Amino acid sequence: MAKRKVKKAAKRRSQKRQPRSVKITKLPKEALTQVVILRAKEGQQLLLEAELRALISPSRREEGCWQYDLHHAIDQPGMFLLHEVWESREHHTEHTKTPHFLRWNARKDALVASRESAFWQQLA
Repeated sequence: MAKRKVKKAAKRRSQKRQPRSVKITKLPKEALTQVVILRAKEGQQLLLEAELRALISPSRREEGCWQYDLHHAIDQPGMFLLHEVWESREHHTEHTKTPHFLRWNARKDALVASRESAFWQQLA
């Protein structure tokens, strides 16, 4: 009986170590991804991060927003990446008319030294 308990305990421990599987699916043809890379002006890193964080929750609640994530560069302080996935171009256009986006748009020039942005569509 002791052997059975040891085997069960070992099995439970090994199950805990396995990574969770993530199901990845192909996006619909109309969906688009926007990647935005921002570099903070000197001394504005914390304020820029705060402004970008303020966009996350309201953007994620918008109709047509499938993903809205903020990343920071590990080896380049003051550099941020926004990864957004929208159901359609129209949903993204509506996003740019929201109060939280307009607030960000009015403040970004004081915080951002450089900005790169591109829209992407999934091929495979």
